[in-house]
Amino acid sequence: MLLKLDNPRLFAEIISIISELVLEVRIKVKRDGVSIIAVDPANVAMVSFKLPNTAFSQFEVEIDEILGVSLESLKAVLRRVKSGSTLVMKKQENELKIEIKDKIFREFNLALIEIEEEEKELPMLEFDNKIEMSSLDFLEAVEDCAVVADSCSFVLENGKFIIKGRGSLNSFKSEFSDEANILQSKDAHSKYSLEYLQKLAKATKLTDKMIVNFSSDYPLRLDFNTSFFELGFILAPRVETEN
Repeated sequence: MLLKLDNPRLFAEIISIISELVLEVRIKVKRDGVSIIAVDPANVAMVSFKLPNTAFSQFEVEIDEILGVSLESLKAVLRRVKSGSTLVMKKQENELKIEIKDKIFREFNLALIEIEEEEKELPMLEFDNKIEMSSLDFLEAVEDCAVVADSCSFVLENGKFIIKGRGSLNSFKSEFSDEANILQSKDAHSKYSLEYLQKLAKATKLTDKMIVNFSSDYPLRLDFNTSFFELGFILAPRVETEN
């Protein structure tokens, strides 16, 4: 196995974002590319990442590989990537060899680990609402909600998409009319944890546009896709219980 990325900064950023949710992952390396599916320890959020073989300047895979890695260790190595660096990853026995080539040739060897958990698959979810919107607008709405509350409500009402938050004393509402392209709509209301949304919203720096999928009291799906990669998150709803 030999994988070469000529512009690895984006890959490094994506790994850093995924590490906000999970500590260890199985990286699947197949002939069509590299992928990760993982669930956070609290079983609240799931991440799905795909990097096709066309994103690599060199992609040599004879057999399918599964690389168990510590994301903290991998993230620490990828922080050493600079603008203009080239990244090469090789599997050698029980290690992942990572070479960073720029003015200086650097080589890191990360121990591969056994991850004892069931293999994850993306659930088949059907959503009532699908909205394409500015990634920056989404980030701003999430950060605004965090000023007043610890949860964030997504609302589709009379054809308008609304993100709002309410604390014990204060509240916030952001209404997207012309700014959001509503591709599919049905009146709905669902609440999600801001602690998680703030982590997921870090992916907004990767793309100008994103897709928001949700239904009433149903998981949220956020997609940040380009021709270079696919990155998606699923977040369980926060359901209020009555005493």
